This record gives sequence, structure tokens and C-alpha cells, in this order.
Amino acid sequence: MKAYIKLLRPHQYLKNGFIFFPLFFSFKFRDLHLLGRVAVVAACFCLVASAIYILNDYFDIEEDRKHPEKKHRPLASGAVPVRNGLLLMVILLAVGGAGISLISWEALMLTGFYVVNNLLYSFRLKHIAILDVSMIAVGFCLRLFIGSAAGEGQLPLSMWIIMCTFLLALFLALAKRRDDVLLRAEGKKVRKSIDGYNLEFINGAMVITATLTIVGYISYCISEEVTTRLDTHDLFFTVIFVILGILRYMQITFVEEKSGSPTKVLIRDLFLQLVILGWLVTFVLLVPAARNLIF
Repeated sequence: MKAYIKLLRPHQYLKNGFIFFPLFFSFKFRDLHLLGRVAVVAACFCLVASAIYILNDYFDIEEDRKHPEKKHRPLASGAVPVRNGLLLMVILLAVGGAGISLISWEALMLTGFYVVNNLLYSFRLKHIAILDVSMIAVGFCLRLFIGSAAGEGQLPLSMWIIMCTFLLALFLALAKRRDDVLLRAEGKKVRKSIDGYNLEFINGAMVITATLTIVGYISYCISEEVTTRLDTHDLFFTVIFVILGILRYMQITFVEEKSGSPTKVLIRDLFLQLVILGWLVTFVLLVPAARNLIF
């Protein structure tokens, strides 16, 4: 049973928190109807995501067996028979898709796009440098649209959240690829796309995306449209937490060289957790609409 749970990668469900972003930034967490709809969609999407993880593991079996850590994955190690894994994948897709369809057909269609995006990634695009990390970033943006679709038109998305999410996801994906480049330097080639990367390129690309993410967030904080809608001109105080978070992640990537799994980094790193908490508390205290939800 432990091997099957590991196959689902439940720790990766943290990424699906992006589905709740449209609800959070619309300040409608007290609307239990909307909260319930988004929660059901998020839970069902987790099942679909697990099915995709199984599919990725199936296609990556040979590469994973050459990887010092991924060789212990259930399919690569043989802890879960391939046939059983594929059967579980089909069940998860069916149950997850059916659950989402009960809430929103638009969310189901977007989930379908997510599945297609990952199929293209698994079959071909993950082997093409730059395009591989871009597809990962697109997957994060699709989570935003799915969360918005679950809200019956009451959870609109702004260009700011889409742009910042794409840039941040691209930054994290590049950090993950850097870990693969380091493994290649040790003589452990793990995927074809790594041929299109080297440390100099990835380091430069990470600096660029980190800079753009920070600039994009600063632009969001001082935008006249945003300050008017949120009824505050002090949102720029939250910028410090964004900068600290990105600098810490760059430290983990460049100095500690432990950026192979962004989700595990976040789960284990207290500094990042405190930065996110600091951002959240500051944001709530500065934005009247968010403050009114709590106090």
C-alpha cells in the first residue's frame, strides 16, 4: 500500500493550491458555496494529477532507473507492477474527471487541456530544451484557470496573477533542470533535453526569470488599477517577502544545490515557510477586503 501511495505523489498536491488563488484574490473565502465548489474541483484535480504522474513515471521508467533518487520510484523499482499502475491511472482519470464535471464543464475542459499538455510533454516536448520548462509553467497557469472556472464566473483572473505565476513556475522549473545538469556532470544523463542546457545558460536564465518575477510583482503592487481595487497604496511592503523568497530559493539552488524537487524544498525549508507566512500576514493586514474576511 505504501508503494501505491508513493506512486500517487501526494506531496505534489501542494502545487494544486494554485487552484485556490482566484478565490483568495477575489476575497470570497467566506462564500461557502464558492469555497465548496473550488475545494471539490481541487480534490478531483489531485486525482487527475496523480494519474498524470503515473503516466510520466511509466514513460520515464528507463531514465528513472539511471537517476540516483528517481530509481526508487514505485514503477522504476518494480514495487508496483506496470499493469497495476496503468489500471490505477485510468481509474483516477475517470473518477477525477467525473467529479469535476459535476461542478463545472468549463473546469473539466481546462483539465482536459492540462492532460493534453502533459501528454505532449511526456511523449515529446520534455525532450526539447526551453520548451520543456515552458510546458511546466503553462501547467501552473492552467491550474489558475481551472480554479477560476469553478467559481461560476465570480472568480475572475487578472493579467498580473497569470504573468507572475508563469514567471515563478518557469523559475522553479529551471532550478529543477539545473539539478539534472549537475547530475550529467557526474556522468548520470537523465533526459535528452539536458543536452540543450549547461550551467552558464541555466544560471543566466534563472537570474532573468527571477528578476522579471520581482519586477512583475512590484508592477502589480504599484499599479493604479490594483491599488484602487484593493483600496491600499501600501502593498509594496509585501515586495520584501517576494525578494527574500526568491533569494532563498536561489541560495538553495546555487549554493546548496538541492533544487531537484521544488515541492519537497518548500515542505522542508523553514525559511521559505516563514517568508510565505510573512507575505500572507502582511497582505491581509494591508488589504481591507482581505482583513475583513478575518477580523
